Amino acid sequence: MLHIFQYQPLRLITQTSLSSMCLKLMLSRPVAFAQIWKSWFSSHSLLGKKNIILMGPPGAGKTTIGRIVGQKLDCPVIDVDDDVLETTWNMSVSEKLQDVGYEEFLEEEGKALLKFSASGSVISLSGSNPMHAAGMQHIKKNGIVVYLDVPTTVIMNRLKSKGTDRIVGLSPGISLKDVLQFRKQFYKRWFDIRVLCGGDVEAEVVAEKVLDAVKRYQDSELETFVSTRSSRSGRSTEEDSHKLYFSDVVTQGLALDGGLFVPERGLPKFTAEEWQGLIGVTYIERAQVILERCIHPADIPASKLAEIIETAYGENFSCSKVAPVRHLAGNQFLLELFHGPTASFKDFALQLVPHLFAYCIPRSCNYLILVATSGDTGSAVLDGFSRLHDTDKQRIALVNFFPEDGVSPIQKSQMIGCQKENAWSVGVKSDFDFCQTAIKQIFTNSDFTGFLTVEYGTALAAANSINWARLLPQIVYHASAYLDLVHQGIISFGSPVDICIPTGNFGNMLAAFYAKMMGIPIRKCICASNENNVLTDFIRTGVYDLRGRKLISSFSPAVDILKSSNLERYLYLIANEDGQLVTQLFNQLENQGHFQLRKDLLGKLQQDLVAGWCSDEDCLAAIHSVYSTTGYILDTHTAVAKVVADRLQDRTCPIIISSTAHYSKFAPAILRALRIAEINQNPLSQLHLLSSYSALPPIHWGLLETLKKTGNGDHQVCAADMSVLMSHIETLIQNHFM
Repeated sequence: MLHIFQYQPLRLITQTSLSSMCLKLMLSRPVAFAQIWKSWFSSHSLLGKKNIILMGPPGAGKTTIGRIVGQKLDCPVIDVDDDVLETTWNMSVSEKLQDVGYEEFLEEEGKALLKFSASGSVISLSGSNPMHAAGMQHIKKNGIVVYLDVPTTVIMNRLKSKGTDRIVGLSPGISLKDVLQFRKQFYKRWFDIRVLCGGDVEAEVVAEKVLDAVKRYQDSELETFVSTRSSRSGRSTEEDSHKLYFSDVVTQGLALDGGLFVPERGLPKFTAEEWQGLIGVTYIERAQVILERCIHPADIPASKLAEIIETAYGENFSCSKVAPVRHLAGNQFLLELFHGPTASFKDFALQLVPHLFAYCIPRSCNYLILVATSGDTGSAVLDGFSRLHDTDKQRIALVNFFPEDGVSPIQKSQMIGCQKENAWSVGVKSDFDFCQTAIKQIFTNSDFTGFLTVEYGTALAAANSINWARLLPQIVYHASAYLDLVHQGIISFGSPVDICIPTGNFGNMLAAFYAKMMGIPIRKCICASNENNVLTDFIRTGVYDLRGRKLISSFSPAVDILKSSNLERYLYLIANEDGQLVTQLFNQLENQGHFQLRKDLLGKLQQDLVAGWCSDEDCLAAIHSVYSTTGYILDTHTAVAKVVADRLQDRTCPIIISSTAHYSKFAPAILRALRIAEINQNPLSQLHLLSSYSALPPIHWGLLETLKKTGNGDHQVCAADMSVLMSHIETLIQNHFM
């Protein structure tokens, strides 16, 4: 077996003279000495006895980058092609390939890798090493595998310029592009860390990115979470010692002080080159790259995360593009977010989050998820958690509270029809704001939550948009929409776009703002409200005032919200993470029904956000007008955004309107907008009538199937009383877990 161990270059100085030199430097130039020592210690503690293993396609620059990384770490550099394969075979790699052929070459290459051992080195694999499972398992045992992810077009251009005409797998009838695409599945199987490498990025820059990525991989302490109501200056030593990570905030949901969790060091930034490398890839690939940077591998390893994302978006969405962008008219584009199983944008988070949750929670405890919904979240969260593996369903259950008379008939039928053995819907005789506030109060009631844990071994968790994990998938589709416009040639990368979103709880809007912070060139985020326009007033005046306001039922029930929970996260950002100020504002809102932003904060807010609202009449008129001119039917929420976009856009750049739900969910309002005189009250009949219009998009497949199978089933209804809700929760726990 070939062994290569960590070594230090021979020095022509004794230990005594070295100590003397260090002492002299420390005394004469203490700052310089500290910098040199810090650099040496950082490099050597980074590697230790582990290897850094560079993996990627031929032409990715593994050999060059490996040498630079080795120089920076002062450690051995091993190129598998030159130092292992050719040494073992006594012939060049290309000669071996020509001699034995493709399949035999892979086997011989794998055998050579199995006989190889190294410690404390930088190893550059061959492009085909990852295709031999046993060889990769052997070498990965003592190393961190770094995937140099270079766009396929860049690799093809590099190989062409080098005159490379022979790589493993290339044969008559199989193109170079096909070979490179085929190999990606193997690279994705083995890597621990992905480093995005654009076409024009210098090797030195990539080497630094590799070192930064390895440092991140080895130090999960860098990615902790804090509450929006915590004060950095006033935090106790005990609070600092009790660090919270992604897996903690996914399961905990709401902070103990009533605030919302945010990453302490903010979100990752992508360079323009990194974003451009994602232009030509699939939605699932974009999601994997973005979420890998937002979720530390200590919480969820890259391979497991890829498996979860594939499960969430691979077969559960009716459109292969998952979140396609469609031209509507002029410079307006629709981001269609309704191709998931329950026909709303909530599916993007709630097909993913249940699997993240099941992976992160400890096996020793049962969990009951509490959800409040104004409509679309209910069926989406019920469907998502019902798709868990049976073993996970036994320890994870869910109860969905919704305003009994505050959702559309089809939404209600969906929520009732989506109930499963571990997921139930409870109608509350009140509005969404009561449901949401009640859940927050239950989470902060330590006597009740402690009782459930001690008596039943059950902890509570949240799956509403207050849960941090709910926001991350929404960042992905906003970024993806921009990249799609670039890919379609509508804009060039770097050109700005505006985004208009029907906004209630502010989660979708916050995700768009986060995408902007991460490097997507979004100019203005336009908040579109219906007659419950407290957000519009706040963005225009800086005054959040609920005094004397009552919730108005509208044709767009998902934005019938007066208290926008995720606004708290945004205010925490623009207030320079001043948790004391955020606490003061939201305590005042809770106790007095209003608060007012300082003038400087209002100025910051108005640089990012603009807002408008429209009436139900304007909403229906927009649906009729768009259908008459284009043959496309908007749902009621998208129509609200369309009206506001028409009023507020300045037409100097494209505007992406978030189409947050399928019109099938709001059939009575749509039929009214299309001026149908008599409307049958049966939801299934309404969908059949809509389908006769042969409009775009067609009737939603999943919604139709749900209504056919389940009808209107049974569900529980309770009074708007905290003690009644808590009693329901305890009974459900007893019935499911005991």
